[in-house]
Amino acid sequence: MSTHTVTPSRPVFPTLRRIAWLAGALFWSAFAVLEAVNHGWLAGTLALVFFVLPDLTFLVALDDAPRMAKGQLPPRAVPYYNALHRALVPLALVALYTLAAPVTWAPAFAALCGWLAHISYDRAFGYGLRTKEGFQRG
Repeated sequence: MSTHTVTPSRPVFPTLRRIAWLAGALFWSAFAVLEAVNHGWLAGTLALVFFVLPDLTFLVALDDAPRMAKGQLPPRAVPYYNALHRALVPLALVALYTLAAPVTWAPAFAALCGWLAHISYDRAFGYGLRTKEGFQRG
């Protein structure tokens, strides 16, 4: 009688999803750098500011942080964190900027690229939106 051990394999879909997010992150990062090179220091600065900005939502409830469990965001910071970590918001603004905006300003587009790069890197590395209690959603 043959015995063999079945080892559980990781689902392929989540891995592919994270690879796709990483590809998006690299794309938006490259686009932000291109905008900075083509349009100057203001475009580069705004791309960098908007790359960092979503994580500054941690500061909303900094005084509550010592009382939180490991990995938990203070609940009153969650709405701000989730609002700045939804990809639909900057994607809609990119579409509006590209298709319908009467005024084009390259630094604004660079900022949106930085914001999308941040969200994409977070998703690629396994960070997503938070529950109302402040924990990572499953």
